[in-house]
Amino acid sequence: MNLVTFREVVKKYDTTITVNHLSFNIDQGEIFGLLGPNGAGKSTTIHMLAGLLKPSGGDILVEGFSIRKHPLEVKKRIGLVPQELAIYETLTARENVTFFAKLYGLRGSLLRDRVDEALQFVGLLDKAKDKPSTFSGGMKRRLNIACAIMHRPKLIIMDEPTVGIDPQSRNHILESVRELNKLGSTVIYTSHYMEEVEAICTRIGILDKGKLIACGTKDELKRQVGQEEKLIFEIDKKSAPAMTEMVEHPGVLQLAERDNSLTLEVTVKESLSILQDLLFILQKHGINIRKLTREEPNLESLFLQMTGRTLRDE
Repeated sequence: MNLVTFREVVKKYDTTITVNHLSFNIDQGEIFGLLGPNGAGKSTTIHMLAGLLKPSGGDILVEGFSIRKHPLEVKKRIGLVPQELAIYETLTARENVTFFAKLYGLRGSLLRDRVDEALQFVGLLDKAKDKPSTFSGGMKRRLNIACAIMHRPKLIIMDEPTVGIDPQSRNHILESVRELNKLGSTVIYTSHYMEEVEAICTRIGILDKGKLIACGTKDELKRQVGQEEKLIFEIDKKSAPAMTEMVEHPGVLQLAERDNSLTLEVTVKESLSILQDLLFILQKHGINIRKLTREEPNLESLFLQMTGRTLRDE
């Protein structure tokens, strides 16, 4: 069942188009990774979905409600964890969450229960009376999440929630994302860390120049790279005739040398069918293999192939 639907969404600033007729669906219960190099339109897309920007054209639906016609109904169903911290340093942790809970209309015992529930969920209930000015970066990020989830939203948007924090806090946040999803929330997750996206997202969309250029599960996207794989041979000596013979093999797409020519990076179509031939060539020329590793296609290579940039490029 579709929870979010983008219908030919456009965002223009004067003559510049930042989001270009964007159409896709996010199903209920997904953890949907939204990736894109800087300037791809990712933040603009998120801000339109959250009701912070108005689309120039098209529409976005959340549970059937239009962001154009029923913006308040859409906002009730969304929890936004922004990239920039949206907390007040001079308020306590409890006061921060309470402030945002009141914006959603929570009152009385329900408000108190939801505030405690959110702080407990992010592991900060014992810090409820402390001010964020005394918190580490990771604790502030977790408080940011508490402020976004206390109203139990159907959709949680997490925009770079692990930027600039320690590995322990990052792992805590990733586990929180999984747990929120198990509890029934659909999650849109953006990150500059491809390993995070691979670890938690059930489906991934890649934006570039305002358009969705790829969308699917991890395995579906990896198949779009093709079946190219890399075989890394660490050898004891170099032999020009052996290199020539390997390059001329019909299954070898590319051969590159690393580390003073004693490491060979061989790009092939199907490693299992070609490996035996390459081993025979090396043996024939008296070359011993110290180590052999195989690298399969990954999302990083797909992203680079489709956008011309790595995910962390500025």
